[in-house]
Amino acid sequence: MGAAVSRAIRNFNLENRAEREISKMKPSPAPRHPSTKSLLREQMSHHPEIKGEVARKDDKLLSFLRDVYVDSKDPVSSVKVTDAGKRQEPKEFRLVKGQDFNMMSIKNIPKGKISIVEALTLLNNHKLYPETWTAEKIAEEYCLEQKDVKSLLKYFVTFEVKIIPPEDKKAIPSK
Repeated sequence: MGAAVSRAIRNFNLENRAEREISKMKPSPAPRHPSTKSLLREQMSHHPEIKGEVARKDDKLLSFLRDVYVDSKDPVSSVKVTDAGKRQEPKEFRLVKGQDFNMMSIKNIPKGKISIVEALTLLNNHKLYPETWTAEKIAEEYCLEQKDVKSLLKYFVTFEVKIIPPEDKKAIPSK
């Protein structure tokens, strides 16, 4: 009900209001600075032909403007649209490392990619045994590029849980 009332008020006398707005005087140019106004007046008095030149329409330029024809077309996309039903799969696959955490739904992984579980496993292995699990070995083991593995080891870490003992009990040393 509220929308109907507001629509009726908004559309009331619409044509007359539009006509009144269209017939109003067009906006005048912004006022000039007093120093500029005096300079313009001085130049106009010395060169009266400038005023006529500014107001005159140039027939040559108008003919050029009439000759301009713009034909616009959308550019052809360089990316070919493939059928959504046909999904291209990568050519090379590798088997999943370890079958922990109920990963039965993942059969194989494309080369150059790893699963979340594998990422956490390799980060943890590198954290615990950095001498044996180097970036080169991880890249070879999981079929990854070495620069990607170095970035992974540099910018990602696994969580470390620290238990703060109460003051009255003996602390258990962490490894």
